[in-house]
Amino acid sequence: MQYNKPLLTWLVAAIMTIFLSGCSSWVYRINVPQGNFLEQSDVDKLRIDMTKEQVMFVLGTPVAKDAFDSSKWHYKYVFNIDRESEVRKSLVVHFENDKLLKLTGDFETPEQFNTPLDN
Repeated sequence: MQYNKPLLTWLVAAIMTIFLSGCSSWVYRINVPQGNFLEQSDVDKLRIDMTKEQVMFVLGTPVAKDAFDSSKWHYKYVFNIDRESEVRKSLVVHFENDKLLKLTGDFETPEQFNTPLDN
């Protein structure tokens, strides 16, 4: 059986190009935001002594609740803008006796945070 060498060479080159193109860095990847997207205006609505239900109403369901410490909720957000940069935001909500105690993370504590809501 006789093969046409130039045709075989082009065929192998084409197949290798197709397989190796999957390894390239220019393959399109969609940017998918992950976690809880929060803005400072959302955090500004929080007040000391709010119940867990009230906090969940304002911020939504947390990404993670500490399995060993139910008094801590984690709100995290990650968005890859491109291959080199990403946006990361984190907010940890601390409770004591099922009431909001303090906030830690990347957001500023609201000015009115220490003013409890009127019940």
